[in-house]
Amino acid sequence: MSLETKLDKYADLIIKRGVNVQPGQTIILYAAVDEAYFARKIVRAAYQAGAREVVLEWSDQQITKDFLTYAPADRLENIPAYEVAKANELMDNYASRISLVSQDPDGLSNVDPIRLDTFTKSKQKALGRVREATMKDDISWLVVAAAGQKWAEKVFPNLDGTDAVERLWEEILKDVRVDETSDALENWTTHIEHLKEKADWLNEQNFKELHYKNDKSDFTIGLATGHIWEAAFSHDKAGHIFIPNMPTEEVFTAPDNRHINGHVAATLPLSYQGNLIENITLDFENGRIVKATATKGRDVLEKLIATDDGSKSLGEVSLVPDPSPIAQGGVLFYNTLFDENASDHLAIGAAYASNITGGKTDKPEDLAKRGWNISDVHVDFMIGSSDMMIDGVTHDGTVVPVFRSGDWA
Repeated sequence: MSLETKLDKYADLIIKRGVNVQPGQTIILYAAVDEAYFARKIVRAAYQAGAREVVLEWSDQQITKDFLTYAPADRLENIPAYEVAKANELMDNYASRISLVSQDPDGLSNVDPIRLDTFTKSKQKALGRVREATMKDDISWLVVAAAGQKWAEKVFPNLDGTDAVERLWEEILKDVRVDETSDALENWTTHIEHLKEKADWLNEQNFKELHYKNDKSDFTIGLATGHIWEAAFSHDKAGHIFIPNMPTEEVFTAPDNRHINGHVAATLPLSYQGNLIENITLDFENGRIVKATATKGRDVLEKLIATDDGSKSLGEVSLVPDPSPIAQGGVLFYNTLFDENASDHLAIGAAYASNITGGKTDKPEDLAKRGWNISDVHVDFMIGSSDMMIDGVTHDGTVVPVFRSGDWA
């Protein structure tokens, strides 16, 4: 089967199973101009599925870099009203979001971190409606990947140009379960059911906390009162099933942001705001980050943690077995979408509304009383390893093995 035919199958999967486009629905597609070829396939598949409109939000990393470097400071601090109005109108219409990631994970590394942080915070605040609708699953949303050349050459430094891009496409398609012989939609039905079994078991346990230990980390994370473990799929406000990430190998829930203690060491680099942050370590006391280090990108990490009060704690705890296909593939993607599905991970910042009972109906301040974290950011970083041991502790103090040597116990 040709690459083009596989990409057609991938686009069909994104539309029919990823965001699960409904007749008459508006879709927002965020894509780099370099990926116009694949973006056109997604757009066609969306219209064939009955979409009313596909709104394209194009980007170019070099143009973004020049904007962040040379634009006046007051422009970085103020998002134009027309951008806010457009975003709010799309959320009023419950437009689905597809984010096609493909750019150089370290492509903004030379931008002044203060200017980058200023613009990021301004945009997060101005476009808060989009973030809120996404975190609450009011809309269906999806993050998927395309093989950008600079990204491909970073992942496969021994290959150049077309060879690197084709090699990265091969990995992407394998990890999203698109192959020559099987039905990708059926593959995902089976995969979702497998992950759901794990989430159902964790919900039955209703652990009070999880204790993690490996060669680099030793910490305990309390779980929010009324926490809910999810896996692979969610429901939007209209009740339609969608898959937020492709690929996905995780089950995840909301921690109790008041009860996190110990030393956490990342096991993979984090690409954030076009910067690579390497060898992250965080120390927690009573749910708060009290010390943060990194051998590269420390200034970016510190600004992330200083975003708001909630960015000093965690909003997601996620379990991914080390034998997962992405981990065993042995490819370091320098991209959270893939690397988080090769590794247990945590998220600095906001918790998902779907990860706690009443999350989509109760007031945020009431949810916060149960340990649910509120923030303008949500950034995953990877902590898993083949020697990770995780125990669940019940409310009566019983210790139940959850992971042994990086895999389900």
